[in-house]
Amino acid sequence: MFICDSQVHIWEKETEKRPWTPGGRALVREMGHRQEPIGYEELKNLMDEAGVHRALIVPPTWDMDRNDLGLEAAEKYPDRFGLISRIPLLNPKIGKEALYKLKDTPAAKGVRLTFFRKEEATWLFDGTADWYWPLAEELGVPTMIHAAKFTPQVAEIAEQFPNLRLILDHMGVPGGTKDENCRPYVAGTVRLSRFPNVSVKLSSLPAKTTEPYPYKNLQEYVRDLVEAFGPERCYWGTDLSRILGVVGGTYSQCVRHFTEEIDCLSSADLEQIMGSALCRALDWPVA
Repeated sequence: MFICDSQVHIWEKETEKRPWTPGGRALVREMGHRQEPIGYEELKNLMDEAGVHRALIVPPTWDMDRNDLGLEAAEKYPDRFGLISRIPLLNPKIGKEALYKLKDTPAAKGVRLTFFRKEEATWLFDGTADWYWPLAEELGVPTMIHAAKFTPQVAEIAEQFPNLRLILDHMGVPGGTKDENCRPYVAGTVRLSRFPNVSVKLSSLPAKTTEPYPYKNLQEYVRDLVEAFGPERCYWGTDLSRILGVVGGTYSQCVRHFTEEIDCLSSADLEQIMGSALCRALDWPVA
């Protein structure tokens, strides 16, 4: 089975020459990521051990808007890694230039926008992000979006820009939300399935439960999302640095959780969810 991870982070340690976002070290701890940086060579070895063929490198929020490490990895190993770029929403001039440049960068497969930090929470309301949606639609840029608390706003964007491919992070569930508390957010994500241009990452699941592997209480959320979106709009992923951090799981467990433990998924479903559907959505052909 072909397997592609929809979200992994890589980064370097903070230095004077490479400062992080203010409060970045606290953010790593609070979000439960591994404290030691993960480089792409280590990531590639972990993928090999777990049987993962490809991964989408998503630069972490604490590394500001840098894309250099992900781009380096994707250019060195073009059939193993793709870059999901960060874009400076606060600077439309630079952001627009970056979007146009993406079209000429084969290693770049899309963009990720986040709206979960306090300083980002108003950007869907105050006009900060308004320049992005029409241009991304025009250029055909797939856009991952972490806006779990703003389902109505995401619905408005999906309706206004029907040719903009929107990919919801982490089942549409905010970080730190676990067990039964995930239910209303998953229900909100299910309601977004009526828009054909919206899809969802089934990612970071082990961080959404207090139960041990195989996380039985998450099965109903996976079932509800796959039934609503169809397997062709659901993309497996790990958010691996969090799994290797506070969750304490392994990459192989994340793979087996889906391929062996979720009873409602058929082999045909898994072929789509584990990688084929994601690569098709990102125009990243599987050889």
